[in-house]
Amino acid sequence: MIQLTVGSPWVEIDPRLGRLDSEPVVAKSGASTFFGTPLNALLVANHADSVLVLGATTSGCVRASVVDSVQHGFPTFVVTDCCADRSAGPHEANLFDMTAKYADALTAKEVVSYLERLPETLRG
Repeated sequence: MIQLTVGSPWVEIDPRLGRLDSEPVVAKSGASTFFGTPLNALLVANHADSVLVLGATTSGCVRASVVDSVQHGFPTFVVTDCCADRSAGPHEANLFDMTAKYADALTAKEVVSYLERLPETLRG
């Protein structure tokens, strides 16, 4: 069994992402990244106008985070090709349901293209 605990290599941030030391890390213990974390306060304090959600598992953590993002009043986008689940059925069904009810669908290419067009002052 894989242990998703602090210090485990399974929870390390991939260095290829180029995370800056000044960027916050939100550690979560529940399905939603909003539950029991300071994420909403961080987003509000930084004047976030929308939320991009991606990760594993589509039917669990991604879905819970999408629903909570919407419930906190953020326009929410699910990055469809950056989500995964244990099998294709739950993955596809949950993407279908989330994008029908809660979030707009984007691909990684669309996200990168949009972010690259932002003025440098808005990129953080």
